[in-house]
Amino acid sequence: MRSAEEKAKSRNAVLEKLDQMGILYEMVEHPAAYTVEDMDRIGFDEKVTVCKNLFVRDQKKKPSHWLVVVHKDKRADLDSLAEQLGTKHLSFASADRLKRYLGLAQGEVTPLGVLNDVNHEVTVVFDRDIIGNMHLGVHPNDNTATLILSFDDILKVVKQNGNPVRYITVPGEKE
Repeated sequence: MRSAEEKAKSRNAVLEKLDQMGILYEMVEHPAAYTVEDMDRIGFDEKVTVCKNLFVRDQKKKPSHWLVVVHKDKRADLDSLAEQLGTKHLSFASADRLKRYLGLAQGEVTPLGVLNDVNHEVTVVFDRDIIGNMHLGVHPNDNTATLILSFDDILKVVKQNGNPVRYITVPGEKE
């Protein structure tokens, strides 16, 4: 768990970066949301697609790390993800790894966390279903707010930070 001061500093760094890049966003402040269910209770406008973000790793001696971004109602099967990413077995990364690689705590995972990945070690993986979406909801490295911005702008942040990007197809319909 991060302190309120750490969260505020991290959120401000995200907002400053977006402002520097000229990226427009809307910010909605709310009680801490740790899960998709918490986000559902907030009651976003129906035009907003809230993202589910998974921080996973493979089981190699020198593991690779992926931040997988999908529609909140999709079920991301780790075996299918592993196959598409060309690895044998994926598991959720530990809280320690999340802190080390993205500077985040559980419940705060967001593609904007790559701004804390100074060594560009995390590959961001987007489900093709969210490409082109104009109103994606993601945390600004702090789970007491949600930023609403376009897929293209999130992609621009990730690429400018230097993180690799991959695309996958998460099978099935949105739940």
